[in-house]
Amino acid sequence: TNDLMVIANEQKAVFLVPKWKHSDKGKEEMQYAVGWSGSLNVEEGECVSSVLCIPLASQKRSSTGRPDWTCIVVGFTSGYVRFYTESGVLLLAQLLNEDPVLQLKCRTYEIPRHPGVTEQNEELSILYPAAIVTIDGFSLFQSLRACRNQVARAAASGNENVQPPPLAYKKWGLQDVDIIVDHASIGIMTLSPFDQMKTASNIGGYYAAIKNSPPAMSQYVTVGSNPFTGFFFALEGSSQPLLSHVALAVASKLTSALFNAASGWLGWKSKHEEEPAQKQKPKVEPATPLAVRFGLPDSRRHGERICLSPCNTLAAVTDGFGRVILLDVTRGLAVRMWKGYRDAEVGWIQTVEDLHERETEKMDFSPFGNAQGPSRVAQFLVIYAARRGILEVWSTQQGPRVGAFNVGKCCRLLYPGYKIMGLNNVTSQGWQPQTYQICLVDPVSGSVKTIHVPFHLALSDKKSERAKDMHLVKKLNALLKAKTSDPDLIEAEAKELILDIKYPATKKQALESILTSERVPLSSLTNITQTLMDNLNKQELECVDEGLLQFCANKLKLLHLYELVSKLNSQSIQKDTPPSDNDLAKLLRLEERDFRRLETLLENYKKENTQSTVDEKDDSLSVKMFLEYLEYEKDMINVKNMEDGEYVALGSFFFWKCLCGESSIEEMCRALESAGFSPQILLSLLLNLWLSKEKDILDKPDSVSCLHTMLSLLSKMKVAIDESWDTQSISPWWQQMRTACVQSENNAAALLSAHVGHSVTAQIVDSVTEKKFSQIIVGSDTESWEALSLDTEYWKLLLKQLEDCLILQTLLHSKVSRRTKRVSSLQTEPLGRLSVKKLLEAGKGGIADTVAKWVFKQGFNVLVLLQLAYQQFPCSLEVDVLHAHCCWEYVVQWNKDPEEACFLIRSIDHLRCIVNAHVQHGIALMMWNTFIVKRLSSATYLMEKVSADVGMGDTAMTAFLGCCSDLLQTLLEADVSSDEMQAPVLDTEDAWVSVEGPVSIVELALEQKRIHYPLAEHQFVLCTILYAIMRFSLKSVKPLSLFDSKGKNAFFKDLTSIQLLPSGDMDPNVLSLRQHFLVKVVSAVVQTLCSSQKAKEVSEEELFPFEKGKNWPTLAVDLAQYLQVSEDVVKRHYVCELYSYGMDHLGEEAYLQVADKEVLASQLLILAGQRLAFALLHVQTKDGTELLARLPPTLCTWLKAMNHRELQNAEVPIAVTAKLISKVMEHLPENHGQYNLALNLTEAVEAISQ
Repeated sequence: TNDLMVIANEQKAVFLVPKWKHSDKGKEEMQYAVGWSGSLNVEEGECVSSVLCIPLASQKRSSTGRPDWTCIVVGFTSGYVRFYTESGVLLLAQLLNEDPVLQLKCRTYEIPRHPGVTEQNEELSILYPAAIVTIDGFSLFQSLRACRNQVARAAASGNENVQPPPLAYKKWGLQDVDIIVDHASIGIMTLSPFDQMKTASNIGGYYAAIKNSPPAMSQYVTVGSNPFTGFFFALEGSSQPLLSHVALAVASKLTSALFNAASGWLGWKSKHEEEPAQKQKPKVEPATPLAVRFGLPDSRRHGERICLSPCNTLAAVTDGFGRVILLDVTRGLAVRMWKGYRDAEVGWIQTVEDLHERETEKMDFSPFGNAQGPSRVAQFLVIYAARRGILEVWSTQQGPRVGAFNVGKCCRLLYPGYKIMGLNNVTSQGWQPQTYQICLVDPVSGSVKTIHVPFHLALSDKKSERAKDMHLVKKLNALLKAKTSDPDLIEAEAKELILDIKYPATKKQALESILTSERVPLSSLTNITQTLMDNLNKQELECVDEGLLQFCANKLKLLHLYELVSKLNSQSIQKDTPPSDNDLAKLLRLEERDFRRLETLLENYKKENTQSTVDEKDDSLSVKMFLEYLEYEKDMINVKNMEDGEYVALGSFFFWKCLCGESSIEEMCRALESAGFSPQILLSLLLNLWLSKEKDILDKPDSVSCLHTMLSLLSKMKVAIDESWDTQSISPWWQQMRTACVQSENNAAALLSAHVGHSVTAQIVDSVTEKKFSQIIVGSDTESWEALSLDTEYWKLLLKQLEDCLILQTLLHSKVSRRTKRVSSLQTEPLGRLSVKKLLEAGKGGIADTVAKWVFKQGFNVLVLLQLAYQQFPCSLEVDVLHAHCCWEYVVQWNKDPEEACFLIRSIDHLRCIVNAHVQHGIALMMWNTFIVKRLSSATYLMEKVSADVGMGDTAMTAFLGCCSDLLQTLLEADVSSDEMQAPVLDTEDAWVSVEGPVSIVELALEQKRIHYPLAEHQFVLCTILYAIMRFSLKSVKPLSLFDSKGKNAFFKDLTSIQLLPSGDMDPNVLSLRQHFLVKVVSAVVQTLCSSQKAKEVSEEELFPFEKGKNWPTLAVDLAQYLQVSEDVVKRHYVCELYSYGMDHLGEEAYLQVADKEVLASQLLILAGQRLAFALLHVQTKDGTELLARLPPTLCTWLKAMNHRELQNAEVPIAVTAKLISKVMEHLPENHGQYNLALNLTEAVEAISQ
């Protein structure tokens, strides 16, 4: 998997992991870095003899094919096998035999390729000098996972946990062999009945009996000497698996061991500290004897290495004589031998056929040519001859050498022969293991290389034509990529290569490669294609592939066309003098006044519009792109489906020079028509170009006359306008052009092209009509007649629509001076561009909705600027309609960001501007139901201290509640006014009667039911209460406690429904709470008024822009009326509060509103007493003390009882207090209990003022 590389020598080992790093050249490349290094030996004098890295599969269902982690298995000369994590932590150690470990090998699960193939179990096999131990893969996988988890837990907690399951293994003592140096575990096999009989007679003689079912056997092949290769067969079930006690490498001192690198983590203690008990070796189980069944007896030949093929049927063996021998392991035969490979290293590559490639091989009449069959598999033997420094790839069994590479003499060939452990027939379904089969380590260059062999190399020998063809295609591709600058050389070589290729499909592939190359010039492309075509034409007719011949002919035609168009574009013609305005007006059949108007419209549009056009370099279309865009079909050229930019590039290549007047229009049209373009395709290309180059066209007025000429020529082509067309039917030709204009968002270009289209149509209609009339009436005066046709009428309608759209687009892009205040991000989002199609599909309210969006972006009232648009759309932009849409746009945007309270305020402003009460009522009700009621309900419960998220801060919340109150007030007023006026009739401009799409906001508003007035009023009272609480930051007020259960239940219900509302006498407790609340509100109002007057620099409106001059005292009195509280109590409290704050001038005005002036006078008398007490008793002056002595005793006592701290402002001039007392005297009758007291006060004040 390229996750880990382990290099070990004697006792030491290094674990390398790949990491992305910047190389010296600045590129990112994968480099191996040291992940862990250290000594691995635990026993005295032991060395590493074999190492294996086993990737373990992840148990997660979502795994992608990468291993979860990699286990390092290390065999030692002491006989121990130890297992480590990637970070060098020892997981478990096993002593299964006391001899040195010679070789470790692994087998992982593979899905059987055929139903008859026996499914092989996973296993780890360990070779000793005279024994083989095989550990069951499933058992090993579970043990390793358990150990890893336990080590992780121990590292975290420092304690030892449950023992993992023991390992299940089998141990075979190999007999009758002198020396064994390597082995291969073939797996479980079952003999065929014939082989079973043959084996039985070989062992038991002629009369040997056999069992009915052939037994299953595990096969092992060893290499060494005497015999050179030995074949062993262990009957399944003949030996019971042994269970080892896992020597788990976890101790209580694990943590310290992990970090104590100095002691080399050789055990859990350093060597001299180890206890004698730990030195005792574990018990080693005896091996089950297994005799060699047969072998290849060659007494002088010594085997060195054996390497099993991925399909378990072949094995490659290297020997001391420099030979590589191919064994057929199922038959026990040597089937092939290679000589001259001393010190060779071998490996295998298995390649699976790609079924897509097979489909192209129709000429290869092989029995496997059916694309529906299973993928075939090929085996290649890789031999690295170290002494010669060459790496060879051979096709097996008897195939040729298919590849050879010079790689150097110091490399190592690594062939694991397994993939990822831990899979089975269920978990491997759909699994794509990302593993490499083989790699070559080059220590000189410090690189690791992998080898890939294409499947087709297994199909043939050296003489195969297909292999040769593939080779020629590769050579051709290399030639096209080479840095050769000589095009003649490339052309000559390419011709030679393409003619050498035999198969037509491959020839076509090669020609396509040449045609898509950007480095081959046009002349070479034409020559190569022509050469191939000439070659095909020379051959006999039945030998030639029709498809290839047609392909060449078509590409040749396109190349000639490209050459011709390029030539026409490069020819400079004498430019005509630019047409005058008068000429253009005549050309477009416009009166001078209309032409001037058109010029003005385009000029204004140009100023405001900064739409960038498609940025394509003219004439820069490469041959490659040209051939990609176009294709031939039945002598007609089709344009492939492509992106807008590519379509414009193609149109630009054909027509841009013509539109600029730099190239001959007639010649270009003739060339394109004769090449096989249909006029419809040319019209489409021309219009796409024209509509996308708006900016350039507006700067070149003469381009209009060029367009006129070109359109006239295209219209005269065959099959452009149907011969059966008469003036009373619609021509598809003109309809195609109108559709393009309708869909275009570049309104100026669309308007100009529509004018040209209208003019050319009228010209053609006139000529058709003239022919008819000349046959009927000869010599009569027909000049003053205008021929009518259905198409001309449609053009006139479209011109009106495009003009309207242009004016609207100009408005939407006009820059109004931006205010300096903060702008919301919602207002900076750009507006989309308009097209007639968009407006026709936007419904009746589409135009007003578009303008409303623009008004919102401007951020202030810009309705004055809409005069021009209003003249164009008197119905769609009628004042009420526009206000309704603006109102809706603002509330929609506020809903996206409720913190932007100003949006909701503006929405209410627009709502109030709607004149017709029916529209106003409907819009207000829709706003309430769609955006307001849910948030208001949340706000109410939040203020009742029930958790509810409103998504607003305090300032935004205050503004929101104020707007709710205003909205309901407007709704109530509209409900009353709607009885006195008619609902409006909604009209549409003539040009836009065909609009379709969603119902407009105003239409929806007029469909709304009427509200139930008392319920809306009830809701309005709650809103005003909530607003007052937030506005004046009133503490500990629960708004819903001011209502009884009926009142509470009626809130937030549908305003058009009839609800049970409070009636009759209210509960005195509720009334008391209401009065207390209103008194609080009035106090807060006066306090706010006082503080705002003190801070002159900040006006009240700047603090609360959403107040809009709300008269709170009046509002409090109105609330009192709704809440059945005495209004006079509220008014009297207001007067008293004003005097308490020392705002006597305002108090005098408010005095007049009070009904019961006598009660108020007695309240104010106490207030005057408090002021006097402060002046005499607390402002310590000599005069004050003398004066106090002269006052009547009753007055003195009364003044001393006064608490001046109840006054909000006691420092009031004595003259002002004198005025207050005289006011009290006016309204107290003589028989009033406090009249004398007031008289005494008057005298006292006079004395003080003197």
